[in-house]
Amino acid sequence: MGSKVIEFNEGWDYLQRGITKLKKILDGTPDAQFSSEEYMMIYTTIYNMSTQISPNYSQQLYEKYGEALKEYIKSTVLPSIAEKHGEFMLRELVKRWANHKVMVTWLSRFFNYLDRWFVSSKSLPRLSEAGLVCFREHVYQEVNSNAVACVIDLIDKEREGSQIDRALLKNVVDMFVEVGMGQMEAYEMDFEAEMLADSGEHYSRKAASWILEDSCPDYMVKAEECLRMEKERASHYLHSSSEQKLIEKVQHELLVVHAHQLLDKEHSGCRALIRGDKVEDLSRMFRLYHNLPKGLEPVANVFKQHVADEGKALVQQAEDAASNQQGLNGAGAEVGLVLVRKILELHDKYMGYVNGCFMNHSVFHKALKEAFEVFCNKSVAGSSSAELLAGFSDNILKKGSSEKLSDEAIEETLEKVITLLAYYSDRDLYAEFCRKKLARRLLFDRSGNQDHENSFLTKLKQQCGGQFTSKMQAMVTDMTLTKDMQTNFEQYLGSNPNIKPGIDLSVVVLKTGCWPSYKSSDLNLPEEIVKCVEAFKGFYDTQAKRRKLSWIYSLGTCNLVGKFEPKPMELVVSTYQAALLLLFNDTDRLSFSEISTQLNLTNEDLVRLLHSLSCAKYKILIKEPNTKTVQADDNFVFNYKFTDKMRKIRIPLPPIVDEKKKVTEDVEKERKYAIDAALVRIMKSRKVLSHQKLVMECVEMLQRMFKPDIKAIKKRIEDLITRDYLERDKEDSNMFKYVA
Repeated sequence: MGSKVIEFNEGWDYLQRGITKLKKILDGTPDAQFSSEEYMMIYTTIYNMSTQISPNYSQQLYEKYGEALKEYIKSTVLPSIAEKHGEFMLRELVKRWANHKVMVTWLSRFFNYLDRWFVSSKSLPRLSEAGLVCFREHVYQEVNSNAVACVIDLIDKEREGSQIDRALLKNVVDMFVEVGMGQMEAYEMDFEAEMLADSGEHYSRKAASWILEDSCPDYMVKAEECLRMEKERASHYLHSSSEQKLIEKVQHELLVVHAHQLLDKEHSGCRALIRGDKVEDLSRMFRLYHNLPKGLEPVANVFKQHVADEGKALVQQAEDAASNQQGLNGAGAEVGLVLVRKILELHDKYMGYVNGCFMNHSVFHKALKEAFEVFCNKSVAGSSSAELLAGFSDNILKKGSSEKLSDEAIEETLEKVITLLAYYSDRDLYAEFCRKKLARRLLFDRSGNQDHENSFLTKLKQQCGGQFTSKMQAMVTDMTLTKDMQTNFEQYLGSNPNIKPGIDLSVVVLKTGCWPSYKSSDLNLPEEIVKCVEAFKGFYDTQAKRRKLSWIYSLGTCNLVGKFEPKPMELVVSTYQAALLLLFNDTDRLSFSEISTQLNLTNEDLVRLLHSLSCAKYKILIKEPNTKTVQADDNFVFNYKFTDKMRKIRIPLPPIVDEKKKVTEDVEKERKYAIDAALVRIMKSRKVLSHQKLVMECVEMLQRMFKPDIKAIKKRIEDLITRDYLERDKEDSNMFKYVA
């Protein structure tokens, strides 16, 4: 063609021959390939027509480029697509789309110079872009509704079990994306919206049928399989942005719409699965619902209600058993131990569900906590839950425990007790009962293992804070110091031969404030015990001159030898019992009033003593008349004929009836001080605070020890105002000010 001026018709005829050859190549005509010379001639022709000064055909070439594509589409592409249907139409569409992209690529190379200079200078769409737009406007918009319908039909067939060409669907879907030229509107509006709507309808029909026909486990198996298949389907031939939308649509139809009907199925729903320990089905339920917004809440509510019902049933069983045994005293105390043991087993079981089936999810931890709070704080036969748990702890830690556990099992059980304690609202009451029972174990040498005691206190401290265990730890320290003091006392006696107590004496010195308060009386001690007391007083004055000893005889223990006709026996009794029995060394018979006068005890204390020695299991004294209650006009005779198969027996005192009441009263009193301290501490730091916020912060500060009553807090606020710690704002009565 040379470098002469090229007329448009001449040049375009030459280019048209090249475009025709390109069409043959795309149609698969053999031997229709471009040589390098042909390629360069086409390029050069376009270059010359675009660069010659006059006439310059850049604009005409740009327009002809579009016209050539349109002509090809109308004459070849559309007819070939229109004559096919269904899957064959999709194959033809994919083929023509691929050919079109190749054609645009080749033409863009031929027209490269035009693209770089003319198109850029005129701010026109690039040739490649114009070529894709041409396909979108003249092919895609013509066939997309039919193509979308065909694709969705194939997807539905696959859902029903038919084999389909996934690669074909992938190519069609890719075309929906590519014709958007970087925008997802065509894909989302033309295809995705239709596909999601059809998916919703498909699974809505399935769910409506399954929910009536299938059990809950069978329904969930089908739902899980459908979700798995939809994820696989999306990964194979849908755009990645569609997967989550599709899964949410399927989840909504299968799981959300029928959630209550599914979970509440009478014989196979959530409650039935929990009741039947269907761990695998519960795990599947969690997997299905955990990704749905608030999807786990209905499951957690059923779980909470079931656990709460089981726990309340255990409490009711204990209540019934206690009623049959007339309370929790004596043999009936086992009822409390059994109840706590069953509650621990219940907690182990359902904590296993939380950690296993429900993957340690916080919603189920909360549900379990709320469920246990329902029944853990219920009293049984007049005994508070805090007392029952403290009694169980004591039984684990004391010698001769009915649990018969190994060291490892004891540690594990104590750990479980501490975990259970988190559900109790009266933790301070539990601490006080624990302190009482720890005192008994320490003072009467009933502690099974000091390491377990220390470990238990450490666990309590970690759970509830140092204030919770400070007194109990001080008690343990006192017992350690007592051992050293006893050694020093024995050395003192050895270095002072003129001081002879006459009997072996062991004294425990307790610090006031750490130990529970004990009743002290002016008991008239026997001469033998008086010598011992005076000896220790002399020693203690050398150790701590500024400290005063106050003797608590009610806690003392004595070992006496009773000379009975069948055989002598060793009696382990309290100091009170010992003082009473020693009176019979001088006489065989004493009246109630004579004993009262000689011992200087109240009638109440004396009745307990005489009952333990004449009306209980071991009848060391014979009561006249022989009735089951002690009266002021009774007489008592030493029972020389008493015998027992054991050579050493312990004679217990009956429990003090109002001891529980006193513990509760002491705790209530301490709570007042704790609330006062919390309120002052808050106001001291905040200076000014509203009534509601003050109450809320007070509850939050104290709930680690106990759950304060709102009315009690209000009452303490009024008391602090009266005592000029706080004052009300003159303009707003709901605002309080701290009075410095």
